[in-house]
Amino acid sequence: MIEVENLTKRYGDLTAVRDICFSASKGQVLGFLGPNGAGKTTTMRIITGFLPATSGTARVDGFDIFEEAHEVRKRIGYLPENPPLYNDMTVRSYLHFVARIKGLARAEIAAAANRTIERCGLGEVSDRVLGHLSKGFRQRVGLAQALIHDPSVLVLDEPTIGLDPRQIIDIRALVRDLSGERTVILSTHILPEVAQLCDKVVIINRGRIAVEETLSALTEDMSLEEVFLKYISSDDPGVEPAEEGAGA
Repeated sequence: MIEVENLTKRYGDLTAVRDICFSASKGQVLGFLGPNGAGKTTTMRIITGFLPATSGTARVDGFDIFEEAHEVRKRIGYLPENPPLYNDMTVRSYLHFVARIKGLARAEIAAAANRTIERCGLGEVSDRVLGHLSKGFRQRVGLAQALIHDPSVLVLDEPTIGLDPRQIIDIRALVRDLSGERTVILSTHILPEVAQLCDKVVIINRGRIAVEETLSALTEDMSLEEVFLKYISSDDPGVEPAEEGAGA
């Protein structure tokens, strides 16, 4: 479903990611792990078409993200670390707006919004202004905008960051419910999140892939914490650590 091949991104003399390669199968939840500045966000932005690569490519359902970007956008939903919300819009009007941007037919928009509102548990706040919502509900709206066009792939960048424990439990339950139907890439540095939700793990360190393996195989003899520390403790002087925002 997702194949990433030799992705490299440079910002002048800074190499944020180099020769990134990994894959995720249909219905699989892939945990994309790494310390701050390792290149997680840069990789997510490239896969979702928000950032061009210096070299390399990726395919979603067989479509090249650069040469067939329109087809890829139909199949991918993206929740960035900071959801792109408009605080003066209501939840429902915002989802209608996003649905139009994503190319849904006018006759399909109301039903798509209703379906997504129900799926994301937004019924009680559907007519409230986004600027008045709690962080947890705003994150649910972020998930809803990623789901409005019913994509086969979800890319979630730190979906529970900044939430309180109750909100974290709710969002994790929602992600778990969404998996199985869709391929999910979950970019995070929260190890319990990966242990609870993911089938496969990719660890990135200093802009390069350190390991790609199923969660069960990685944790057969070690805890996930031990695995993570093992692979991020190895410094590679060939790649400079990315700055926050460029390669988080």
